[in-house]
Parts: sequence; structure tokens; C-alpha cells
Amino acid sequence: MIQQSPKEVQEQLPGLDCGACGSRTCEKFAALVAEKPELLERCIHLSQNKAGILQDTKCQPLFCKGCQNSATDAEVTWHDSLGREFDFILDALPGDPGPREVILPHNPSRTAQLNVQKGDILIGRPLGMSCGCPITHCGIAMEVDQVNGVISWCVTGPLGPRSAGFKDLGYYSAEAYEGVVSASRADLKIGMRYWFMPHRCMLQWRHSALVNFINRGSQGLQVRLEGLFIG
Repeated sequence: MIQQSPKEVQEQLPGLDCGACGSRTCEKFAALVAEKPELLERCIHLSQNKAGILQDTKCQPLFCKGCQNSATDAEVTWHDSLGREFDFILDALPGDPGPREVILPHNPSRTAQLNVQKGDILIGRPLGMSCGCPITHCGIAMEVDQVNGVISWCVTGPLGPRSAGFKDLGYYSAEAYEGVVSASRADLKIGMRYWFMPHRCMLQWRHSALVNFINRGSQGLQVRLEGLFIG
């Protein structure tokens, strides 16, 4: 395969920033492809061999290299992809493969029916007032309440389910996010509502939530956010 510059690769890409390749933007994906041309097959809009993509096991963290770095204040424009302002960026807890989300399937019995266990790869879509995100979420189960159906999972992106299979929760309500604030322009206080950006959000849309837990530790400001919605 001919080696190309990132600019030459980016000219071939659709510019949709859909995140299905595992990178947050087409620009970041182009930089990876310039180093490893075989990764171009991950673009579902270009590849004619979708079966090959589904069998791709080369990305073994669940996020590609370009998605693993935390944001810094100097890199942030403080506007989402629709030009709306937000207050801080939520990143993953130390050791977690992605931002931690507490969810409740719209049919809570699915948790028991699927025998969801810690470490399982799951997919589902947040529906309604809890988020209403149009993107199917993928993640790894971290804590499971089989009695009430509540699951705490780390949202990771689509590469894991494609390579290793998954359990489908269907529609769910997002009850809370937990993570570390990697960049902020606001003085966060418990009981206040803010606009925030999940660092690895494929759409790069701002979310809103109420802060109901703050812990200042060696890893930074850890928060729990409830009352979620997008907009």
C-alpha cells in the first residue's frame, strides 16, 4: 500500500467525524493511516469489505492511540461541534477504559435475562429525556445490580463489539456519569448544573448535568453527574 501524508489521506475521507473508526475526527484518523495505511479499512464509508471490518482485532486498547490522550485547557475551544459553549471536559477515571456511565435498561429484566457480568461488552442506546443520543453506545460492564437491573459501564466505542461480540441491552436511561475533570473553565460546585463534554463523545455535543459529588485527589477533580440531558 502506498504511503501517503496525513493531508492526502484526509482528502479521501468523508469528513463526517462519525467516530466509527475509533478516532474522534477524520483528521486524527488520517494521521494514524499515514503511519499505518492498512488502518484505512476501518472507515466504513470507504471500505467495500464490511465483513473484514467486523473481524478486525488489531485495536487492542478499545480506543485507538489518537483517542487516548486527555485534553488540556490550551487545546480546548470551549465550543461543541454545533458551536455551543460548555464548561468542562469529563475524562475517564484512572484505570478505566472510558468514561463511567450508570445506566438502567428500559426493560430492567434484560440485565438478568442476558446474565450481564462484570467485564461483558455491551451495546445500547440512551433514549428519551435521560440523553436522547442518536448514537448506539458501546462499553464494558464494571458493576452489575442483577436485582434492580442497574449497570455501571465504561463507554469505550465500537471497536470492541466489532472484534469480540456483545450483549444488546436495547434502549436504556442514562442515570449518571462518573469521571475526572481534565479541563475546566468553571469553578465546579456541588448542587450546580453545568454544560460538559464527555472527552470521547463521537458527536462532540455538549451534555448538561447536576454535580452531586466532588473529590479532589492526586488524579485531579473526580465528579459524579446526574440529571443528564443533551443540548
